[in-house]
Amino acid sequence: MEIEKYNLADMVKGWFVGNFEPTLYRTNDVEVGVKQYAEGEYEASHHHKIATEFTVIVTGEVEVNGKRYSAGDILKVPPGTSANFRTLTPVTTCVVKVPGAGNDKYVDPQ
Repeated sequence: MEIEKYNLADMVKGWFVGNFEPTLYRTNDVEVGVKQYAEGEYEASHHHKIATEFTVIVTGEVEVNGKRYSAGDILKVPPGTSANFRTLTPVTTCVVKVPGAGNDKYVDPQ
């Protein structure tokens, strides 16, 4: 058996493990993604009803719900907890959602 090679650029928004297409490992147990953002990108406040989301700030600085986080910080967002996200610099994150729950992102009313 040989090592298989893939490229993050071929994945949708950096997601590479979970029950979606394309994926390197199809499962409902977990979702894993490496996400890259330019400075100044923003994700509106949203929550998950089922999944707990773990976000590792690999590089850069972000603001989540008005608090600053930087490389090495790990954020645990339980189900039902709303979070918004703004990049203060170029940022790379690694995101894990447990369980993998398709269509579990709910944008909060503005």
